[in-house]
Amino acid sequence: MSSRTVFAIAGLLVAVVAIVFFTFPQRSPAPAGNSVDGKLVVKPALTVTVTLPKQMEWPRLLAANGNIAAWQEVVIAPEISGFRIVDVLVNVGDVVKSGQPLARISADTVAAELAQARASIAEAEATVAEARANAQRTRDLQDKGFVSSQAGIQSATAEQTALARLQQAQARLQAEQVRFSHTRIVAPDDGVISARTAAVGSLASSGEELFRLIRDNRLEWRAEVTGAELGQIKNGMPSSLVTPSGERVIGTVRAVAPTVDPAMRTAIVYVDLPVGGPARAGMFARGTFELGRGSAYTIPQSAVILRDGFHYVFKLGPEGKIAQTKVTIGQSSGDRVEIIEGVEPTARVVATGAAFLADGDTVRVVEGDAVAGSAAQAVQGSSEKAVR
Repeated sequence: MSSRTVFAIAGLLVAVVAIVFFTFPQRSPAPAGNSVDGKLVVKPALTVTVTLPKQMEWPRLLAANGNIAAWQEVVIAPEISGFRIVDVLVNVGDVVKSGQPLARISADTVAAELAQARASIAEAEATVAEARANAQRTRDLQDKGFVSSQAGIQSATAEQTALARLQQAQARLQAEQVRFSHTRIVAPDDGVISARTAAVGSLASSGEELFRLIRDNRLEWRAEVTGAELGQIKNGMPSSLVTPSGERVIGTVRAVAPTVDPAMRTAIVYVDLPVGGPARAGMFARGTFELGRGSAYTIPQSAVILRDGFHYVFKLGPEGKIAQTKVTIGQSSGDRVEIIEGVEPTARVVATGAAFLADGDTVRVVEGDAVAGSAAQAVQGSSEKAVR
């Protein structure tokens, strides 16, 4: 290749580099904020509202867990065996009254034996009447000296024997009447049917469960508390529990267990629940006992965030900067939560938008009660922050 060709190629490359350099200049990164009088002003991350801890009269609550169970559950079983069930009159969930029929057992055989017992009584009564007449006639003749004293004793014995047989027949009749009544399975008390195993055509067996009845439809919450907490709970104390569906139920302490389980170190507190409420037997529920009321500093629950298993709030500092602060919270009530440690009574705490903030962010504070638009502003601010 000639030197002239080499110089031509080199000149072409220099020209291309110059064109690229002047056409696409390098850009320096934009500053994080605006410069005013030579000072960098950081743009706020988002707009928030702040609040001060508020001193309130606060309930002292004791938390507990436990199961909801029937106050008393009655097992209903037949008292006769060997007869088939011919009719079942109730289902699970039916409300029944005391004495209401629940099922019927075949009564043909028992009815026949009952009729036989009545016939035996009629026969015994006739025998008694005959023996009584004979005894009276023998006594009259004995008074006149026509019969011996031995004959008088025999007639009196026959009368007593007839009377004993009559009493035996009456007892048998009563037994058959009881058996006949057992062919009707009835509710022993008012309540609601909680279980049913009775089926038409099955053979009844004495003592075998046919139904379960929750007496008076009364339920109770059996809360488990520790031995140290047991002494704080008294009969008649109000209690509030939450069902798995989120519904709140208010009850009253009926009884406190007199003993503590030596294995679990817990005791049972029995809480009466209102009839007809959302609670159902077998549910697991969490609740609280109100031990009294006292003074506490509280902040809105929206001001507390949970990160890495700890609770934090954001305190507002100078020039709109915020500081993430670890706190210890107590009990909550409504939309407020008790602050035990970490926030001074004069500290200004971010009330809304805390979930979108990070330690050291700069925020714009909305004074007063301008909370309505803060949620939307928080979302918008978080989006802008993500774009930046």
